Amino acid sequence: MKYAVSFLFFVLVTICSFSQDKKGGIVVRNKFLAASIQGNQGGEDAMRNVSIYLPPGYGESKERYPAIYFLHGVSTTDTEMFDWLGLKQLMDKAITTGRIRPTILVLPNSYNLYRGSFYTNSTLTGNWADFIGKDVVAYTDKNFRTIPNRTSRGLCGHSMGGNGALKIGMLFADTFSSVYALSPAVLNWSNDFTISNSAFKKTSKAKSAADILNVYDSSEVGFFAGVFSSLARAYSPDKNSMPLQAKFPVNYIGDSAVYNMEVIKQWEANFPINMIEANLPALKSLTALKMDWGRNEDFPHIPATAMQFSKKLELYNIKHFAEEYIGDHGNMLDGFEGRIYTELLPFFNTYLKFESDK
Repeated sequence: MKYAVSFLFFVLVTICSFSQDKKGGIVVRNKFLAASIQGNQGGEDAMRNVSIYLPPGYGESKERYPAIYFLHGVSTTDTEMFDWLGLKQLMDKAITTGRIRPTILVLPNSYNLYRGSFYTNSTLTGNWADFIGKDVVAYTDKNFRTIPNRTSRGLCGHSMGGNGALKIGMLFADTFSSVYALSPAVLNWSNDFTISNSAFKKTSKAKSAADILNVYDSSEVGFFAGVFSSLARAYSPDKNSMPLQAKFPVNYIGDSAVYNMEVIKQWEANFPINMIEANLPALKSLTALKMDWGRNEDFPHIPATAMQFSKKLELYNIKHFAEEYIGDHGNMLDGFEGRIYTELLPFFNTYLKFESDK
């Protein structure tokens, strides 16, 4: 997010798009039909892209590898995130220098009509949590030499993806053992993310989808109007509520706000901070959990709610790591001094099980 149960899928297309060098890994970009999105009522495409990094020597060996699943943020895609962060270069260097042993990295594409699924099962847009926890994992295990065990699967993400990593980490703790959330967004109401945000007035006045999408990135209000629309279609879908097929926690009659308590409760039930109590056994079963955020964050709710989330975990004796660093929403992610290279990859090197550990 930046300002601006069954194995029922079929592999339809394998796109011959890869990049490699003699010493580095390979990036494969494939497409498959996701059962969890298929048949949705919101017009979302069930054919999903996935970018997969295969470590050096993958083609010549018979070895099996752990897999890290990386969830992208709102208003971006798997390929954009892969290229923006320079993930191939970071993985190549990290493996060469021993920061992480050879590992598969998987970036599924969860960009949808309103630019973000928020990794939530929705009666309108499809089951996006299941897409990650079931479809993508099953596809990867079937088509690549993974170690098909939760102890060898890690889950991480940035912003909307950080939110998704925490949510899916709770819902699919039997699938993933280690979770890392980078600058997780919309964990709870706070600061810029509240029902008093003026972007709700824009969503209330929208006459068509274009009214939202055309201003999505043009201003702070436009950006949040797009995010709120994505959240509404995920958290409070209603196919009869036009034009966005969703209900909002607040609507406007003129300049007067009218609050919908039922919808507010629907949204709050989907905030990861309010999912902790119902998922305590799952959280306690994780091998490791870490979250971090920048003290100069562009979105003020992120440091505040990340700290709230950490304190609540501590209250319930959930072992985890939480760290604030000098940085903003995205300036300390990439590069060889960024959090992915210096923190995230070593974290998974420590806590995932590799073939050599057996």
